[in-house]
Amino acid sequence: MVLFRSYSALFSRLSSACFSSSTFRSAKFPNKTMVNYLGQQEAINVDVELFNTYKFSVDQLMELAGLSCATAIHKAYKPTKSNILLVCGPGNNGGDGLVCARHLKLFGFIPYVYYPKRTDKELYKNLLHQCVSMDIKILDDFPEKVVIESDYHLIVDALFGFSFKPPVRPEFAKVLETMQNVETPICSIDIPSGWNVETGCPAEGGIQPELLISLTAPKKCAKDFKGRYHFLGGRFVPPELEKKYNLNLPKYSGTECVIQLN
Repeated sequence: MVLFRSYSALFSRLSSACFSSSTFRSAKFPNKTMVNYLGQQEAINVDVELFNTYKFSVDQLMELAGLSCATAIHKAYKPTKSNILLVCGPGNNGGDGLVCARHLKLFGFIPYVYYPKRTDKELYKNLLHQCVSMDIKILDDFPEKVVIESDYHLIVDALFGFSFKPPVRPEFAKVLETMQNVETPICSIDIPSGWNVETGCPAEGGIQPELLISLTAPKKCAKDFKGRYHFLGGRFVPPELEKKYNLNLPKYSGTECVIQLN
């Protein structure tokens, strides 16, 4: 009992120290990396450098991000012909969702896409076309709560990314309200939609995902995440960029494109 209590006390002290700081240490990391959590402007700056300095294209990063998301979902929820509802917004986060839907189909899931506010950009038209070409059903209307709970095993929240600033636009308000109250588990891509990127869940309440997939590096709001699975995806950050922003990313195993943080 004495030995048990000493280990418990040690664990308690370590946990307190980890979660009181701006970064935390995860036992999953063999090299005990202290991962840096990015603020909104830092996240924007990292993206700008990926595009301008390192010459990544939007569709290139989107493909890698969407694949990472689908891989994390596969690790958390095995594809027993599960119906997945992907809710895609008009920006890059929505594009990640469209790519994710395509890979989920290849992984054995049955994805359905709700994509209410489409853009005229060729990239997004192509991503949607790819989904349609793979017989992924595109929904005209967002399902009611009772339909979601009876027909879908998971919701993928790909509405808003780290550039989001409140308030939520009226056309998405009902969607978020339904997702806040539905019993079906939610997976959020990079940011739980409607959350403040830096301070987390709004005081008046917000969606509570079971799975969060941080991309490139976790954002500060991820410290407010209390769900079951937290994955990091997007294994494409150049070493010099990681060093410049002190990202301290964990070491991915083998050829994995995602790593679990909790």
